[in-house]
Amino acid sequence: MSPRKKPAPKKLWAGRFRGKTDPQVETFMSSLAIDRRLYRQDVAGSIAHCRTLERAGVLTRREADKLVAGLKQVEKEIADGLFRFMPAHEDIHMAIEARLTELVGEVGGKLHTGRSRNDQVALDLRLYLRDVVKDLLAGLRRLQESLVALARRELSVVMPGYTHLQRAQPVLFAHHLLAYVEMAERDKGRLRDALRRIDVLPLGSGALAGTNYPLDREYAARLLGFPVVSQNSLDAVSDRDFVVETLAALALVMAHASRFAEELVLWSSQEFGFVELPDAFCTGSSMMPQKKNPDVPELIRGRTGRVYGHLMSLLTVLKGLPLSYNRDLQEDKGPLFDAVETVQDSLGMLASLVGSLTVRGEAMARAAASGFLLATELADYLVLKGVPFRAAHAIVGRIVRDRLDREKGLADITLDELRSFSPAFEKDALDVLSVEGALERKVQIGGTARKRVEGRLKVWQREFRAEA
Repeated sequence: MSPRKKPAPKKLWAGRFRGKTDPQVETFMSSLAIDRRLYRQDVAGSIAHCRTLERAGVLTRREADKLVAGLKQVEKEIADGLFRFMPAHEDIHMAIEARLTELVGEVGGKLHTGRSRNDQVALDLRLYLRDVVKDLLAGLRRLQESLVALARRELSVVMPGYTHLQRAQPVLFAHHLLAYVEMAERDKGRLRDALRRIDVLPLGSGALAGTNYPLDREYAARLLGFPVVSQNSLDAVSDRDFVVETLAALALVMAHASRFAEELVLWSSQEFGFVELPDAFCTGSSMMPQKKNPDVPELIRGRTGRVYGHLMSLLTVLKGLPLSYNRDLQEDKGPLFDAVETVQDSLGMLASLVGSLTVRGEAMARAAASGFLLATELADYLVLKGVPFRAAHAIVGRIVRDRLDREKGLADITLDELRSFSPAFEKDALDVLSVEGALERKVQIGGTARKRVEGRLKVWQREFRAEA
């Protein structure tokens, strides 16, 4: 005799309906494949809700204890891979409640008292993001630490600084790396700022209007570690600003990661030859044996578009929604989860890659010494001799044009040649035409002089120790 097939679970909201949900609709509406990862947050929120119901006298202590024990068992089943998810459950909230009721019996039907999936999912998202932001902050700090370590290791390396991807002025390679450390610090600041608005309890808002039960929302907030309770139930269940804000911060993280990835691609090319990427982060060509392709930086650069797209996707979902909750909001989690994972993976890849990067200091130094990177030094020299800057700029421009016509650079220019363009050039004029001097004259705050860069490295090391 074949075993009897277990009947499909009845919808927890089915009382008002005579007909069954079309199976295609059931599949179309199910979010289980995406939101099942919120199971820990859903269980934590449900446990806090149980205790709040107990405090309000809606549940007895025995009932609350039974529900909490059941919820913990459901959480363990999911964590151990023993939980059976079914499309009829629709989402993680219904799946957990259905299984809980199987385990604890009729009292399971009391769990949802004074609660809606609307405030429940808002809570789960906030709990999820609260943890994720802390992880992202740690990932950004690891990237900063790897950049600072490389900058300290290569402190003496000089490279061309660029504008318009044209060689402009010499800078310390360490100074260039620290620019990305500054960007990451701003990224951390944006995420910390977003965390203030994430860290608000929506539970107790019900479907949209609040609840009819004397729920102590501040007590629930304390149980879950929220410093603030939402003040408008309509807003609480429909607000996804905190998700958009997080996505916007992540988009900027990826913008910075992509800029650095692009430079790694350029620097590792034969045309630049400034760095060599570790073999472990590259692949070869299926046709050309000599190739070493910078796949990891390229993928980081490419995946930046995904994160940008997720931000625009959610903004578009929200742009025309009337208050309060609408099913459209189910579309918030897919973009958010993918963006978070993309950024986490990208930060981890970059931090590891930077730690294994080979720097070709000689190639950078040759590039910094060639061409006309010291032209600005000559113009500034004239200014210090009393020539107006615009006049000095024009004089040095003519010098550069003349040297180009002669197919020469500035390295072998003579004092007489300089004086043929302006009598303001004196015997010390040639002294400014050194890369080392050009660097060391940039001593103002934020400049590329070695002592400034060393000082900033020390500041970052103190910052990292304070954050640890």
